[in-house]
Amino acid sequence: MGISGAMSTAVSGLMANATSVARISENIANANTVGYKRTFADMVTQSVPGAGAVSGVKAVNGSDISSSGMINPTGSPYDMAVSGSGFFVVSKNPDDPLLSNYFLTRAGGFKQDENGYLVNSAGYYLAAYELDPQTGIAGPVDRSGFGGLKSVRIGDLQLPAEPTTEASVSGNLPAQETGVTPPGAPFLSSMEFYTQLGRNEKMTLSWQPTTTQNAWDLTITDSTGRTHGVINVTFQNAGATPGAPESYTLVSSGTGMTVSPDGEISLTVNANGDDLPITLSLGKPGTYSGVQQFVGDFTPQKFKADGSGQTMLARTETDQQGTIWGVFEDGRRIGLYEVPLAQVTNPDGLTLIDGNAYQAGRGAGDLMLGTAGSGKNGVILAGALESSTVEVATELTDLIRIQRAYSSNAKIITAADEMLQEINSLKR
Repeated sequence: MGISGAMSTAVSGLMANATSVARISENIANANTVGYKRTFADMVTQSVPGAGAVSGVKAVNGSDISSSGMINPTGSPYDMAVSGSGFFVVSKNPDDPLLSNYFLTRAGGFKQDENGYLVNSAGYYLAAYELDPQTGIAGPVDRSGFGGLKSVRIGDLQLPAEPTTEASVSGNLPAQETGVTPPGAPFLSSMEFYTQLGRNEKMTLSWQPTTTQNAWDLTITDSTGRTHGVINVTFQNAGATPGAPESYTLVSSGTGMTVSPDGEISLTVNANGDDLPITLSLGKPGTYSGVQQFVGDFTPQKFKADGSGQTMLARTETDQQGTIWGVFEDGRRIGLYEVPLAQVTNPDGLTLIDGNAYQAGRGAGDLMLGTAGSGKNGVILAGALESSTVEVATELTDLIRIQRAYSSNAKIITAADEMLQEINSLKR
């Protein structure tokens, strides 16, 4: 190797070590960036162009993407961290139609934007599978690509009203009130139900004790005062199930109300000008699942009815499998989205882009979107963030080492220059 070759090699060393300093600078600057993965520059030997068979060095950039940072709780309901392997999927725009605008990231600090979408600090939108509110599943989706994903939108979410179709009643009727002449006053209870438009209305059940032992006349009226019918209900006095219903007999019906031997009352109420059929269960004969009769006080009857009025979202909860649950003002808890975790064959082969995100190129291998907590996927921790993998002490130690190497390469150039000056002075 000649003097010029030594200078060329030293120049390559300066350039390579300068690149390493740049990587250290990036790492220290991002020491507090959520989900940031440390970058580095590997030194590899290369031939120096124009210097004959002279070996120099070059810096090859890399990232330690597969490593995980510390998980720190934040308390924010939309913050998410992956404990284990896997990446969140984000998009450049909400419901972006371009698949090339979907990226992977570990930066899970999400907040609602002005339109209710969840975005992270880089402005990327969280992508997930939308769940069917009835079944709670995403349905058939292609998990080998981004085509089935939707941007997560939380703001102003509400559920439409659902009319009441089925209800049941339970409680105790005082046995000592029957078989008395004259009978006492009826015992009243009220059941609330919802119409097709979500209006809350009431139905009154009047339990009139009769002069016959263990027998009652049940009269059902609605909020308009219209009587739907009267049912005679008898209870068992002894046997295997004393106090349980024995039989149901329809006494009269003003609106076509019927009752089955199993205690299922079918009636139709007029709601918003339309008929609303409702089935009310009193309890099967010989069981204690519904109305009972024992000596004692009248128990305020409890009703279970389906249906609801229009209700707004109160808050969201995210479990470790990535399901975002909506908790509504009426207490209903409904699955809204499944946040999948992306896996690639070679995470360290991902391409870093602006916003602390990665593109899944050829070097990363095959892509698969799976459910958190399944297979090799990590779990999602809500209300927490993953910290940067940068260790400042390590970076500063590397900086000292690289600075020494840079200075040494500069010394070589200085020495070679002095040797050239000596050669040039030979002619004098």
